[in-house]
Amino acid sequence: MFALSYRNRELVNLFVVAILTGVGFASVYIARQDVVSTGSLSYALFFFALYLTAHAVARVTVPQADPYLLPMAGLLTAVGVTEIYRLNPDNAFRQGLWIVVGVLAFSATLLLLRHDYRRLESYKYLFGLTAIGLLVLPALPVIGQTVNGARLWVHVGGIQFQPGELAKKREVLAQGRLKDFGPLLAIWGAAMLVLVETNDLGSGLLYFGIFLAMLYVATARGWYALGGLALFIAGAAVIYKAVPRVEERVTVWLDPWAHVHTTGYQITQSLYSIGNGGFAGKGFGKGVFATTNGHDLIPFLPTDFIYSALAQELGLVGSAALLLVYMVFCLRGFRIAMLAQDGFSKLLAVGLTFGFALQTFIIVGGVLRIIPLTGITLPFVSYGGSSVVANFVLLAGLLLVSHRANSSSGIAMEGRP
Repeated sequence: MFALSYRNRELVNLFVVAILTGVGFASVYIARQDVVSTGSLSYALFFFALYLTAHAVARVTVPQADPYLLPMAGLLTAVGVTEIYRLNPDNAFRQGLWIVVGVLAFSATLLLLRHDYRRLESYKYLFGLTAIGLLVLPALPVIGQTVNGARLWVHVGGIQFQPGELAKKREVLAQGRLKDFGPLLAIWGAAMLVLVETNDLGSGLLYFGIFLAMLYVATARGWYALGGLALFIAGAAVIYKAVPRVEERVTVWLDPWAHVHTTGYQITQSLYSIGNGGFAGKGFGKGVFATTNGHDLIPFLPTDFIYSALAQELGLVGSAALLLVYMVFCLRGFRIAMLAQDGFSKLLAVGLTFGFALQTFIIVGGVLRIIPLTGITLPFVSYGGSSVVANFVLLAGLLLVSHRANSSSGIAMEGRP
C-alpha cells in the first residue's frame, strides 16, 4: 500500500486549507457585497503561496517532522484573518503582513537551529534575563502604553507590540535541570513582580502556569506543582485586595449583569453575541457587531473577543470545531514530547505546547465566563503582530523537536503517523 511521506501529507493538508480559505473569503465577499469576487480567490492563493514557502523550508530543514502542525497553524491563521477582514479590511491587511513576518521568523528559526537546537540549553539564563527585560519594557515611560487598563504594549516609532508574547516563548527555553530551579525561581519571582507592575495578571497566570508545568515534568513530583499552585492562589488573594483592576475583573466575572452598563459591558455583549450564533451560526459576514450608527457593540473585538465573533458567525458547531483544532494541535505537541529522546527536548516540547494550550484556555475561558476575563490573545487567530510572530516561532520549535525525535526513533522512516 502506497504511503505518503510526512512532507507530502503536509502539502496535501495545505491544499485543503487553501480551499477552505477561499470558501471563507468568498462567503464574506458575498455577505458584504452580494457578489462573488476574484478577491477571495486571490486571498486563498496568497495564503497557499505563503504556506507553500514555509512548507518548502520545512521540507529542507525538518523532513521528518510532524506533518499536521503547519497545516493546523495555517487553518487557524486563515480563520482569524478571514474574520478580521470581515470586521475591518484594513486590519486584515496589516494582519496579513504580520503573518508574512511570522513565516519569515518560522523559516529563520528552522534554518538557524536545524543542526542542533539543543545548544539553546547553554543560554537558558540569558533567555531568562532577556524575557524579564522584555516584560519590563511596557512599564518604562515614553515607550510603554496602557491599553484597556493593562500596561502591556510598547510603542516605538510606528511599531506597537506586546513584548510579553515573545517573553513567554523564551521562558520555556529557560528551563533546565533540577539543580537550576533555584535561580530560575528567583528570576520567575522577579518576572511576576514586573507583571503586577504592568497591571496585567492574565499574563502572570500564563507564565506561572508554564513554570509549574515545567517543574512537574522535570521532577515528576506533583506536590511541587500543587505547592506552587497554592502559593499562586495565596498571592492572588493578596493582590485581589491590593490591585483594583484585579478586584474589578473578579467582581465582573461573578456578576457581569450587575455592571452591564459599565465594567461588565464587554463580557455581557460577548455572551449575547455567542448566544446569538445558535447551533449553526449566522454565516461568515452575517453577524451583527455594530449598531446602526456604526458604533462597535463589543470593544476590542478583533483582539480580546474574536472568539465571540466567530461563535456568532460559525455557531456552536463551528466554534467547537475551532477548539477541536486547538486540541489536536496540543495533542500532537505532547506526542512530540513523549517521543523526544533527551530531557531538554522533552521539556522544550512540553513547555511550548502547554503554553499554547494554557493561553487558549485563558482567553476562551474568559470569553465564556469560565474564569475572569483577561486580555490575552487567541493564538494564530486574534489580531496582533507580536502574538502571531511568537506563535510561529513556537511552531518552529515543535517541528525541530519532532524531526529529531522521529529521526532517532525511525518512526517517520516507516511512514507511520
